[in-house]
Amino acid sequence: MNIPDFRSALAEPFARFLGYKRALNRKYRTEAGALRLFDAYLCEHASSGVGSIPSTLIEDFLKSRPRTRPRSYNHLLGVLHRFFAWAVLQQLSAQNPVTAQRRRDSGSRIPFIFDLSQARRLLQVAHMLPDNPRAPCRALTYETVFAMLYGLGLRVGEVARLKLRDVDFVQDLLFIRDTKFSKSRLVPFGPNLGERLRRYIDQRYGQTRDPEWPLFAFFPGQGIRETTFSQVFQKLVTQLKIDIPPGVSRPCLHTLRHSFAVGTLLRWYREGIDPNRRLMHLATFLGHVDPTSTSVYLTVTEDLLREADQRFRTVAPKVGAP
Repeated sequence: MNIPDFRSALAEPFARFLGYKRALNRKYRTEAGALRLFDAYLCEHASSGVGSIPSTLIEDFLKSRPRTRPRSYNHLLGVLHRFFAWAVLQQLSAQNPVTAQRRRDSGSRIPFIFDLSQARRLLQVAHMLPDNPRAPCRALTYETVFAMLYGLGLRVGEVARLKLRDVDFVQDLLFIRDTKFSKSRLVPFGPNLGERLRRYIDQRYGQTRDPEWPLFAFFPGQGIRETTFSQVFQKLVTQLKIDIPPGVSRPCLHTLRHSFAVGTLLRWYREGIDPNRRLMHLATFLGHVDPTSTSVYLTVTEDLLREADQRFRTVAPKVGAP
């Protein structure tokens, strides 16, 4: 992956920092864009090196890039903070000059979480989709896709990039190649999902199959795009007429992955399993580099609160006993 051409006095440290991050299998594309913006700003405002950047210059840069959304502002701020923290570790700077505070996102909404009955309804309406000349086996295709997203917590891009060779019915595994962090992983699937996949492949491709064909395609060699999956999902969600509580976001396709993570945690609670001992397992299954990324998905729902409360009531008497 190419390193952007930086032109400021910090060009060489910027390039080294990106190289370091990408050596850790992080794509760092949006972060590279943020550094490119800062690099252009430094070209207009003379600077003698990474160790001489004052906090006021960084604050002026942030003001020059208006960000109405706290998340966007915090991302730009975070990239600069991580770069200068790295520069301190590399002894390129005596201290981190980024002193601006993150903005509080008071308008953030709770993600919608599909429960099992709602997921089944989604698959039912997908099963009713009619074919058209540009989309044969349309119902079977989308029903299978949404079942995989909800049942395995895959990213939509991972599903879209699957090829026929990536499905192993001997070991009941999916081979997810070159995913978000430039890593590949094996994802096991159970008998129900395996039966869905087998039925889909048999009906869609028959016995004449090229292992290099996309798994989900209406015509051989032409995989369905992520945006198409998302558009169909949104139409089906409208048909479901889901009651969305106040403060909760409208479901998006990524919601199915989110629902898988929350559902897994809820199942562990109900089975008496300590989630803290299994979080690394879930992170690995989801393809995260560390459990911190996984924790973003663990939205607190009423069911989780109920299970956590019950766990506490079971343990509390033992803790307080003489």
